[in-house]
Amino acid sequence: MDALAVILEAPEQLALRPLALNPIDSGDVRVEIDWSGISSGTEKLLWTGRMPNFPGMGYPLVPGYESVGRIVDAGEDARRRIGEWVFVPGASCYVQAKGLFGGTARTVIVPSARAMPIAESLGREGILLALAATAHHAVAGGAAPELIIGHGILGRLIARLAIARGMPAPVIWETNALRRAAAGYAVIDPAADPRRDYRTIYDASGATDVLDITIPRLAKGGEIVLAGFYDRLSFAFAPAFMREARLRIAAEFTPTDIAATTALIASGALKLDGLISHARPAAEAASAYPQAFTDPDCLKMVLDWRNL
Repeated sequence: MDALAVILEAPEQLALRPLALNPIDSGDVRVEIDWSGISSGTEKLLWTGRMPNFPGMGYPLVPGYESVGRIVDAGEDARRRIGEWVFVPGASCYVQAKGLFGGTARTVIVPSARAMPIAESLGREGILLALAATAHHAVAGGAAPELIIGHGILGRLIARLAIARGMPAPVIWETNALRRAAAGYAVIDPAADPRRDYRTIYDASGATDVLDITIPRLAKGGEIVLAGFYDRLSFAFAPAFMREARLRIAAEFTPTDIAATTALIASGALKLDGLISHARPAAEAASAYPQAFTDPDCLKMVLDWRNL
């Protein structure tokens, strides 16, 4: 069968067109996607052509690892799951396109274990599960954040996760004045912050110069947690040497992070409201993607597949 999918033919060349899907296997499920998110970090690297050479990388490719929808069909070993509302962290089911991420399509076929049950009441906010689990993986891996760089979607989720886990509210740096509104913690212009003794700094900006900005703000023996995704990073050695700075890279979330994040959402400790700023029909994907990457007012863009 075919599925309507977003496909990057080459950097900055995006189309919405049918793609043939691989046959459904006995342990697979077929999910009809209602909502999918656009990542302003990893997918921006795909869009610009700066994504490092990961397995499955290449063009044409289908992006996306933030999709929610309903299981509408399944192989013989998974038919009990038909009707479930699920989160899909990507798919690799296309005959003539790369599946690096691969979740931004009207229909996807994935192994049953890749379709994670979530509350249908979350609606479009369910697409935030991947980023929330990414934030959880960063926070659960070490000391609580004292300072978070960037009050975008990931920075907000790291702050909310820290507070939901009983940690003290962190300070957030944000250069965009429009993004400084917050609840439960301080969001300030970095130029107004005199502190140079932070023990733990989390970067959620993805900025390539973040190490030279943050290392001088560390206490001796302090740690910088790289929670974003980066093309390339470098830093001046002497300031890091004097502070005996440590770096920790927060990698991809795990099933344990998904389970813990889902439990925090279900308990009400973690809220996902107010994080999606823009929603556009999937038919407008060609203009939605550039907006997601360049519009400073766009905190999070989602595509609506329901009428296609």
